[in-house]
Amino acid sequence: MSDLEVEEAFARARLDRQTFHRLVALLRPVHGRLMWVLAVEAILVASIFARPWHIRMVIDYGLIPAESGWIVDTALVALMSAGLAATWVLRFGLAGVTRWLTGTIAIRLLADLRAHLFTHVQSLSVRYFDRTRVGRIVARVDRDVDALEPLVVHGAPELLSTMMRCVGAGVLLWWMSPTLFWSLCGIVPTLLLAMWAFKRFGTALWSVVAEAKSRVTAHLVETVAGVRVIQQTTQETANLAKYVGLLHVLDSTAIRGTWGWAWFQPFAALLFTAGIAILVVVGGIGLEQDELTLGQMAQAVFYIFVFLGPLQELGELFERFATGTASAQRIFLLLDTKPDINDKESALPLANVHGSVSFDHVTFGYDAARPVIHDLSLTVAEGETVAIVGPTGHGKSTLVQLLARFYDVQQGTVSLDGQDVRTLQQRDLRRHVAVVLQDNILFSGTILDNLRLARPDASDEELIAAARTLGADSILERLPLKWHTKVGPLGAHLSHGQRQLVCLVRAFVANPRILVLDEATSAVDLHTEGRIQYALRHLSHNRTAIIIAHRLSTIRDANRIVVIQDGRIKEIGTHAALMTANGAYAKLYAAYERGERL
Repeated sequence: MSDLEVEEAFARARLDRQTFHRLVALLRPVHGRLMWVLAVEAILVASIFARPWHIRMVIDYGLIPAESGWIVDTALVALMSAGLAATWVLRFGLAGVTRWLTGTIAIRLLADLRAHLFTHVQSLSVRYFDRTRVGRIVARVDRDVDALEPLVVHGAPELLSTMMRCVGAGVLLWWMSPTLFWSLCGIVPTLLLAMWAFKRFGTALWSVVAEAKSRVTAHLVETVAGVRVIQQTTQETANLAKYVGLLHVLDSTAIRGTWGWAWFQPFAALLFTAGIAILVVVGGIGLEQDELTLGQMAQAVFYIFVFLGPLQELGELFERFATGTASAQRIFLLLDTKPDINDKESALPLANVHGSVSFDHVTFGYDAARPVIHDLSLTVAEGETVAIVGPTGHGKSTLVQLLARFYDVQQGTVSLDGQDVRTLQQRDLRRHVAVVLQDNILFSGTILDNLRLARPDASDEELIAAARTLGADSILERLPLKWHTKVGPLGAHLSHGQRQLVCLVRAFVANPRILVLDEATSAVDLHTEGRIQYALRHLSHNRTAIIIAHRLSTIRDANRIVVIQDGRIKEIGTHAALMTANGAYAKLYAAYERGERL
């Protein structure tokens, strides 16, 4: 499946569907200010219609023919000139007001939409992020939202202004000369047909352009995130070639989109020229037959410009509509995507958690047709430390995902204190189950900022005391600014071991009843491992602990060791008992020791 097909599958909707009513719904929070914008636009349009009237009054009544030449009615000309100047002053003044109003509308509307998208993205299930490229999500929340502004903020007032000018000029032309008006109306059906055709054609073209932009953004984000790997494997040239290829596709699709719209402007200009020709012929006949005065003819010229001039603006307006609609379709596709994991209406809050965990005949696969866990049953008693070992890819970490309910089992149940986790509120469940992964993520900020994520109301002194209780201070206080050291993006300024210690302290601060450690001591030096082991012993005290480890030397003291192979439990027992049994665990341990000596 392509990236777009994956998004459509998650949303259970097609990209190319009608979005008009949903765009209108976006405007509801700002409809009051938008009404003010429309009112100001109406005044501006009225000022436009007033100008030709002033000019007509000067031509027909301000310039009086006489035998000796023309007599100028100075008072009338001065009055009309002042009125004409006033319309321009009004235009410039209200144009500033319009800009301010639309600017404030845009800021509020787009900020609210971004916040809504951000909240929605955070609510989506892990499965969505497993299959959707980060860059595509960034493109939705950033670039596509920006593309909506010209459509939803500026589009409605400009379209209304265009319609008012066309309708108003048409009414005034009909009032002046019905013959001239009906002659020009022959252009309207051709215009409407062209507008419909260009709208459909343009929206399809810019949907392809928007998809190409998403691919470029997705590749850029992945490159930035994985730049170390690209440099280490010397793939800069190949990666650049792939990026240039995506840019080439974007360029070619954008050119096709521009080419499609390029026909509209010449077509509108042709209609405009036809309108002027009609004016010359019909208006000339009207002058000859005294149906029109010279002033009315001049006034008609302005009205025809107002009537047909917007035709040339419609090209840009409908191009904006097409690009905005293409972005809106993608935004709504994301908003239509629902989490796979949801709380039931009857979901229970968690109180007085003891910490017993049970996997009862659990079967699960990320692809339901290919299970990675097969009919697995395991009970972890309150306060017990259980280590889970086995080959990579055989389902150890999957148990963690099921316990935290990032995924739901296909068969069987996962229970906490005898309650199926599917009947519990997710926030409560995850607050009582702390997970420390091999590659835990830190957020930009200081070490204290990251510790405070677990308990926002904790003071600096409380957080530092927690770190000292776990023995993390001996390593973290060596940093240049100690607890106020900036960790960098994703914790890049810290070593792997330092990040792990921060994550362990963060779990300790959260004070969970169940602690899950997934490869928490892998890829660190022996000194740091010693600090981490010390922290783990304190962290696991009086808590239920599930430890997944590759370094088998770190789990000898576990109450029980569970060996998992091919998604099934092969052995359970203490380290000594399993070594005596000389079964799967003993073979794993022997292989591990051989690996240590190599």
